[in-house]
Amino acid sequence: MSTIRIDYEEQWAWVVLNRPERRNALNKQLLTELSRALEELEAKPELRVVLLTGEGKAFCSGLDLEELQQMHGKSFEDSLEDSRRYSDLLKQLYLYPKPIIGVLNGPAVAGGCGLASVCDLVLAAESARLGYTEAKIGFVAAIVSYFLARCVGDKAIRDLLFTGRLITPQEGFRIGLVNEVVEDSQLATRARALARQLSCNSPQSIQASKQLQARIASPDLDEALDYACQLNARSRSSADCIEGVAAFLEKRPPRWK
Repeated sequence: MSTIRIDYEEQWAWVVLNRPERRNALNKQLLTELSRALEELEAKPELRVVLLTGEGKAFCSGLDLEELQQMHGKSFEDSLEDSRRYSDLLKQLYLYPKPIIGVLNGPAVAGGCGLASVCDLVLAAESARLGYTEAKIGFVAAIVSYFLARCVGDKAIRDLLFTGRLITPQEGFRIGLVNEVVEDSQLATRARALARQLSCNSPQSIQASKQLQARIASPDLDEALDYACQLNARSRSSADCIEGVAAFLEKRPPRWK
């Protein structure tokens, strides 16, 4: 079963994360299929905008922890390859030539919040919650931190990463992670209106503006992501991460050593 669904409308396409039974958690298949979907849409000049959302009640709950648990016994090289798969996807989204609107229909957590952070514009339903909960399971939000820093200030980053708390979309708007908070019932309507507005503008101008912003903000993108991938891979095999994931799946408090 495909983990990604594409719905076409006018001059834009909805890219839907389609693992509702797992709250659209990220696994190898989803990351691969999302990357391929973006490549497919990039080749369609009639499409001006991509809207990224989730099926069901969640936008994305982050990395599939059962898959992460399976990585514990693998080599550093295997973990590094897995980390780079996620890093490459975020980079692809960040540098994508068409504008991407993140439509947060529900919780965007950990790696799922990372997906939101690389979208050009983010609309969040009032019921959505956002956060980086990696510290709660002994993991490190290494890769997403680079892109988070493009959105919010240093103190806000430390707050989010150290506490692992979930925030409301209103707080996300205040710190710069969300562009607009929308009533749940109006989310799709507002997303279509914004997509239509962007579709009326010059695609060359938007693409050039995206490239300019990425170049200004991220002169060291590749170097930073390489370091983040190595830190991410090392953290997967740490004692804290092994204990944190096990505790979460067993529904008990972690026993940090």
